[in-house]
Amino acid sequence: MMKIGNRFFDVEHDCSIMGILNVTPDSFSDGGRWNNLDDARRHTADMIAEGAAIVDVGGESTRPGHVQISVQEEIDRVVPVIEMIKKEFDIPVSIDSYKSPVVAEALKAGADLVNDVWGLKYDRKVADLIAQYKVPCCLMHNREKAEYNNFLDEFCEDMRGCLSIAKEAGIADDQIILDPGVGFGKNYEHNLTIIHHLERLCDMGYPVLLATSRKSCIGQALDLPTDQRVEGTMVTTVMGVLKGTAFVRVHDVKENLRAIRMTQAILRDGRNG
Repeated sequence: MMKIGNRFFDVEHDCSIMGILNVTPDSFSDGGRWNNLDDARRHTADMIAEGAAIVDVGGESTRPGHVQISVQEEIDRVVPVIEMIKKEFDIPVSIDSYKSPVVAEALKAGADLVNDVWGLKYDRKVADLIAQYKVPCCLMHNREKAEYNNFLDEFCEDMRGCLSIAKEAGIADDQIILDPGVGFGKNYEHNLTIIHHLERLCDMGYPVLLATSRKSCIGQALDLPTDQRVEGTMVTTVMGVLKGTAFVRVHDVKENLRAIRMTQAILRDGRNG
């Protein structure tokens, strides 16, 4: 079991939904839709009603080609939303940031988990904050360039580097989640390869979070725009459950939760037929 906020997650036997709340004007899929407090409140309530177990708040788009915003602007976007969710809802909140000043203010505001798309490699102070506050973290695989000689071996080596930083900072093993980083530092084939070989990440002994929702590799495979990638995302969710993923981070909570529950039913009840 892993404790996030005031909830316990059965990371060995279940797959839980992290719902995405981007309070940004420019995120690739939902930019500008939830970047005021009332809209963020409504969307949080909707995601909880549909079965989200964690809400992931992000204030800077990390889409390909995004423009980095100032630390203060990011803080101004995320902190009021985190405070609102913690005050008005009973659900763990994740902060999606890789910058220590943003993470520090988010943790002060009540964030329960740190979701770092650079796996602690961009700003080592993030690791110190996670250790100081004793909160769980999600460490994502990332690279500046999608250049590999042996993708899977180098991917695993990169992830071991993230784990090394975490351990040096004093982050406990039972506070770590790993994310393969679909859409980051990878080309189309790399993205599909790591989804297909998720067991390589699961075998490292930590809970795994899969975040593929509406991403470009789905659009490329199906030749579909962002708003028509729900079914493709659901297939990756099913793959994640089959491989032992503990969390999926998605925009479309209801649909992906149904995919999880159906997959679990087949795995649980279809064995004895």
